[in-house]
Amino acid sequence: MNLTAAPFYADICPLGDNAIAYWAMTSDEKRIRLAVWAKNADRGTVLLFPGRTEYVEKYAATAVDLEQRGYCTIAIDWRGQGLADRLLDDPMVGHVEKFEGYQLDVAALVEAAKELNLPEPYYLIGHSMGGAIGLRALMEGLPVKAAAFSAPMWGIHLAPHMRPAAWALGYLMPMLGKGDKNPPGTTLESYVLTAPFEDNTLTTDQPMFDMMTNQVDKYAALGLGGPSYTWLRESLIEANTLEARPAPKTPILTFLGTNERIVRTKTIHQRMQIWENGTLVMVEGAEHEILMERPEIRNDAFDQMAKLFTAHT
Repeated sequence: MNLTAAPFYADICPLGDNAIAYWAMTSDEKRIRLAVWAKNADRGTVLLFPGRTEYVEKYAATAVDLEQRGYCTIAIDWRGQGLADRLLDDPMVGHVEKFEGYQLDVAALVEAAKELNLPEPYYLIGHSMGGAIGLRALMEGLPVKAAAFSAPMWGIHLAPHMRPAAWALGYLMPMLGKGDKNPPGTTLESYVLTAPFEDNTLTTDQPMFDMMTNQVDKYAALGLGGPSYTWLRESLIEANTLEARPAPKTPILTFLGTNERIVRTKTIHQRMQIWENGTLVMVEGAEHEILMERPEIRNDAFDQMAKLFTAHT
């Protein structure tokens, strides 16, 4: 793999500004961006799978929390977001042709971790869409000893009467040549630039919300709006595919806020009930982004992750 230097916007990272960023090419010639923190940590490396719309700078503080517990972090800009190759002429539409494409990004990340000689063993943290990508990766043999998920997107939160419509539109609009358009109720603007802090669906921590807002406000290239119809179709298909497969053997923790409003909580509860080596941790009062929540929530979550990782070295 030919890794080359990539930009990292350290000025928008209140912590974790010591990242080293790289460009990497996937097997289907998509350019993705990776960021590495604490390369010489002695307890292993966390493969950090962000959610839809996210980018590596957003996880700088997470990398610091992991470094304080002895772990290196390598995070990724998935295809179609962050500074990775955007897949449509309009860069603000979140798009992927097939969800399997994200697994090519995973393969490139793992290859880069090995080429960079990042400390082993490897562990996984996956948030939201990164939780869906991570679950499939575990099912297909991702070489990690243990994993932690934050509000994994094993299903999308939709009102019952809207689910049939989402399926129908997800198939119909691409057939009409409009698969690259946004579904109703979504926009081409980044959520944090349009939503007030009050009653936002991401976090109850004002400083974290302000950080996210400032990041995409200063660097518009990091921003991403709503998904495409094709992404919607593929995400629904992927959720059904994952639901039908047995749980992996990997030991995991899954964190879910009691005020979750973005992913489908029913699917998470069902999956965790049959995960032999899995534990579901309900986080009272938390919104979608456990890793961007109030300090006491974040600290407890990272302590539990570190305990799990330490038990599986």
